[in-house]
Amino acid sequence: MRVGLILMEALGGLRRNISMVISVVLVTFVSLTFVGAAILMQGQISTMRGYWTERAQVSVSMCSTVSTAETCLDGAATEDQRDQVKGELEGDALGSLISNLRFETKEEAYANITDLLGEQASVLTEEQMSESFYVTLKDPTQSQVIVEAFSGVAGVEEVRDQLQYLDPLFSALTVATYIAVGIAVLMLIAAVLLIATTIRLSAYARRKEIGIMRLVGASNRFIQTPFVLEGVFAAFLGSALASGAVILGMHFGVDGYLKGRVPFITTWVSMQDAFVVVPILIAIGVVLAALSAGFAIRRWLRT
Repeated sequence: MRVGLILMEALGGLRRNISMVISVVLVTFVSLTFVGAAILMQGQISTMRGYWTERAQVSVSMCSTVSTAETCLDGAATEDQRDQVKGELEGDALGSLISNLRFETKEEAYANITDLLGEQASVLTEEQMSESFYVTLKDPTQSQVIVEAFSGVAGVEEVRDQLQYLDPLFSALTVATYIAVGIAVLMLIAAVLLIATTIRLSAYARRKEIGIMRLVGASNRFIQTPFVLEGVFAAFLGSALASGAVILGMHFGVDGYLKGRVPFITTWVSMQDAFVVVPILIAIGVVLAALSAGFAIRRWLRT
């Protein structure tokens, strides 16, 4: 009976303040949708970083007949210079850091650029291509060792660390995540303040009922609980809507659209990751609503 009475009071409060409840639901929905998107975006960044870091290589390009670097003033790299680079890569000092070493000839380089550019590659000749060593490291974070070992060496045109080209992408995605988190935090603050205001207005509208409850000996906990449930219920609806938006975004946005149109990204967050986010969003919404509503009604009862 006591539980039923509390639930009746909570439902009555929701009906009396339906417009404010809808506002709480919408603000919670928008803010938690941003939270869910930020969590999944950060997961995508971590997945991509792990995938590409394991596959990133350091390329050591030898001088060609058209190279203009200071180390290529004598023309194309000689066989001795190429053997010297190969010997250092396979030696004791650097060999222990390398998991795989691949040498690309001029013929292979020309075939690759022809496949990439098609007819536009006709302006190039096979002799203009650079021979290259492609180094895969056991620990990709040690790529700078290879860069320093061959930078400025005669016959070596350029040493490229592929991770350097990926870092700007990861940085841009991280900034986007921070922006989403910032918007979500602002919206959550707005939701908390709105819940507190809603509870105070509801308590003021029922001030006579609260006075009667106090006169008949009702405890503060009994009086406060329906108001807290009002805030929790509204926030739960917003959290449920945000969870649905995240799942639909994964299904239609990522699985249905991005995967087919961004082929260079081969690893994506999955629907399973989206389902993991759902209880997190609901927990955030319910906990914040309970704390906000509880604090607001306690302060109002003391006045």
